[in-house]
Amino acid sequence: MSLAVGPRLDLRQTQSLVMTPQLQQAIKLLQFSNLEVTAFVEAELERNPLLERDESGGGDAPMAEPPLPDPPPPADAAQAADSNVLPADTPLEIPDHAEPYDPGSASDGATAGPGGRADFEDDERGIDSFAAPAASLCEHLGEQLRLARMDAGERLIGAAMIALLDPSGRLLVPDADIAAALGADVARVALVRERMLRFDPTGMFARDLRQCLAAQLAEKNRLDPAMAALLDHLDLLVRRDWVQLSALCGVDGADLTDMVAELRRLDPKPGAGWDATPPAPVVADVLMRADGQGGWLLELNPETLPRVLVNQGFAARAQLRAKAGERAFLTEKLQSATWLVKSLQQRADTILKVAAEIVRQQEGFFRHGVGGLRPLILRDIAAIVEMHESTVSRVTAHKYITTPRGTFELKYFFTTAIAGTDGAARSAEAVRARIRALVDAEPAVSPLSDDAIVTALLREGVDIARRTVAKYRDALRIPSSVQRKREKATPA
Repeated sequence: MSLAVGPRLDLRQTQSLVMTPQLQQAIKLLQFSNLEVTAFVEAELERNPLLERDESGGGDAPMAEPPLPDPPPPADAAQAADSNVLPADTPLEIPDHAEPYDPGSASDGATAGPGGRADFEDDERGIDSFAAPAASLCEHLGEQLRLARMDAGERLIGAAMIALLDPSGRLLVPDADIAAALGADVARVALVRERMLRFDPTGMFARDLRQCLAAQLAEKNRLDPAMAALLDHLDLLVRRDWVQLSALCGVDGADLTDMVAELRRLDPKPGAGWDATPPAPVVADVLMRADGQGGWLLELNPETLPRVLVNQGFAARAQLRAKAGERAFLTEKLQSATWLVKSLQQRADTILKVAAEIVRQQEGFFRHGVGGLRPLILRDIAAIVEMHESTVSRVTAHKYITTPRGTFELKYFFTTAIAGTDGAARSAEAVRARIRALVDAEPAVSPLSDDAIVTALLREGVDIARRTVAKYRDALRIPSSVQRKREKATPA
């Protein structure tokens, strides 16, 4: 008996889970913030000739309504599907639509000029519309250096110091190192630094906090011997050792209080924030307001909804004239555009559905504040809306909702549970808020210790350990009871 050895072909049938590019795109869109979605759609509009922006407005933002059996899908990405939201005692309603704006009614069909007029005669924009951009910190300091009474060598030293500034406005490089690098005299470098300490903002180019504050006090003619002694012992100020500070400065408690208050009005980091870009305002994805009947009304923010559609007419005409290779390209772009529209629609559906369920679960928060937050985890929402837990996590990441109590990230409403003595769990966020309230209401002469806070919470039915209270207190940036007593004993 011989065994044949050689190549052969076999057919095998197996099953495997494969994520197509379209499915990966849908998952990405679900996790993106509204700014990232807008950037993604803009890039797709440039790449795909069959995709175009919907300039018609597409109607109002989609509303959350009571669940209906087998609701029909919306027509395009500018509309969002209905979703189950609040129970019967808190109904959601669709508000009356506003009258559409008719530009012809204001100017009889004339085109408006740059200032809002129809005749283009006058430009009514204010002078602030033509303001030059703000100068950077280096430009601001460089202009002062050019105007200062210095010779060419001193200006060279000053320019080097401006280049060596750190973001807070400190110049941590020793004078000797600067002098060695420039081949200058150390005393000359120190003199230039001393003069540039008076540049605006005052206190720049200081080597430490004491020099920075001293320059600002000298500018105000307030650097007397007592204040200089206080600056020499900033470590005692941090420890709030008022008795020793009073003795070293030669002042009584009232004068020391005034001196500390004056120090607090100074800027310890005069360069910080000068060139900082202001944070972009948060644009909510979901808008929420009371409906006037004891319930809540939810809708997607129309400003964050990318409105795109597939140009079917252009696609049909292009297919008729295209060659064989071009038809494959058009088919691919048509599928990509269609999938993007469906993905945007599904993203809107999912966000509204999850947000509505969160509002239903956390209605106590919207009625009574942070004390009404209830424990909630992703798994709870996922089970109710019949989605995977990871999907709910993606939906709530970087998504915001504007409520009567402010704008919150959807993840804010998910908090861990803390056991109660009555068997009912409390939200960790609500417990933190209660700790803050207890500390704010404590007497100045006897601040509450962590053990006292534990006892007070236990009387309210919250079973919490002392180390947990300490952890929450640190997270809230509340000092210890000993430090709070020192702070409250001194009015400064």
